[in-house]
Amino acid sequence: MVSSTHGKDLRRLALSVLQPGFVGTDAPDWVLRDIGDGLASVVLFARNIVSIDQVARLTARLRAENPELVIAIDEEAGDVTRIESATGSTRPGNFALGTVDDTDLTEAVAADLGRQLRAAGISLDYAPSADVNSNPDNPIIGVRSFGVDPKVVSRHTGAWIRGLQSAGVAACAKHFPGHGDVAVDSHHGLPTYGADREQIAAQALPPFRAALDAGVRAVMTGHLLVPAYDTELPATLSRRILDGLLRQELGFDGMVVTDAIEMGAVADRYGIGGATVRAVAAGADAVCVGGENAEEATAGLLADALVDAVASGDLTEARLAEASGRVREFAAWSAGLSPAGPADTNGSRIGFAAARRAIRLTGAVQDTVPLSAAPHVVELVPTTNLAIGKETPWGVAAPLLERLPGTTSVRVRHEDLRSHTATLKTHALTPAAGRPLVVVVRDASRHEWMARALAEIVAARPDAIVVEMGLPGAPVPAAAQIFTHGATAASGVAAAEVLAGVR
Repeated sequence: MVSSTHGKDLRRLALSVLQPGFVGTDAPDWVLRDIGDGLASVVLFARNIVSIDQVARLTARLRAENPELVIAIDEEAGDVTRIESATGSTRPGNFALGTVDDTDLTEAVAADLGRQLRAAGISLDYAPSADVNSNPDNPIIGVRSFGVDPKVVSRHTGAWIRGLQSAGVAACAKHFPGHGDVAVDSHHGLPTYGADREQIAAQALPPFRAALDAGVRAVMTGHLLVPAYDTELPATLSRRILDGLLRQELGFDGMVVTDAIEMGAVADRYGIGGATVRAVAAGADAVCVGGENAEEATAGLLADALVDAVASGDLTEARLAEASGRVREFAAWSAGLSPAGPADTNGSRIGFAAARRAIRLTGAVQDTVPLSAAPHVVELVPTTNLAIGKETPWGVAAPLLERLPGTTSVRVRHEDLRSHTATLKTHALTPAAGRPLVVVVRDASRHEWMARALAEIVAARPDAIVVEMGLPGAPVPAAAQIFTHGATAASGVAAAEVLAGVR
């Protein structure tokens, strides 16, 4: 029988390894109470953010309960943004930075982000993505990666970490051991990375080695099956991968945090409680939860699951205590990080400058831009993965209207084309008669319907200008193509500047 005192100690240990989210822009009573009972971390999402000042007040209230509380955010400063989810990121994402391939620029952009996060009271950023996007059909990584070349991804992963941490915010390399060569979104199913160990060592692991060399103290696991190391358990739940590969082979001794434990790849098989127990038993030190399940009951369920697992023998108290100790060590280390210099009053100017440098053009550009008149803009809109906030705006039409009054636009989705066969003629081609036509796409090569629609528009209007805001695919027979290498607000502005010929 477990004594009440021991039971309280176990629950404190269990709470200390959780990194839950919550709803609202103020600290809920249950979160404050749990911090008092041992909760050592929380994670913020877009739903918690209105402004930097508001977040600073929120984080100050949370830290009043524990000055070393780890306050995390999933902010990639690209298509995946929380701090600027309402407006779109004023910095380009990883793929744009990798395209420019200037590590000093990458470090400067990350430091700029770090200063903003530091001012908001955030101590841990679940970034950068150290994944090598070697599979062009990858539905979850794409432009979140620095590129397809392990060497490029490695040097920019290191630069990004150095930049962020120079501003006093801890980085977290993800998604170990590499989520770039899969074709399934782990929010919904279990992806498999089928390479052998030699291929993995050459393709996926170099950026994580670079992250360790750059001083990263947190690594996030990926929910993917890697049969070369474990034929049964996803990496998040695999001791062979977390302990054998990450700790023993790569020599990492920092904090291992899971990707969101409610994601389908693990929760559909084991439940979020079962997945949490298995992850900690395998070597994870902190469990991220709350992107979708952000209630008090969820944190209670996971804490209970860990306590019950110790009682049943499915999890040793020593492993739980070890995980808790690593979280405390990380908390103390991250609380001691300090900015290397004063905040840059120019702020996100570096982001817009970087986005401009990432623009690439093909075709008869000199004959088509700047535009001679206000255009009609057709934006073909895909369904994005769950990592990208549905509320986050993207595109070229809005910034182009600011620069060329009279610009008109329409957004077309797959369902629009399925329900109305004349959609493209009615909404795309007819309004563009006698005017320039700009077609904006996002990963057209990954969406068959979008590629078909684009081909139909360009066949009717070969003078159209195509703006690709995702991964560049095969060239299309348009008058010109503009590649932004990401769909951030900064990237949209950069493309609009090219089209309008003005900043």
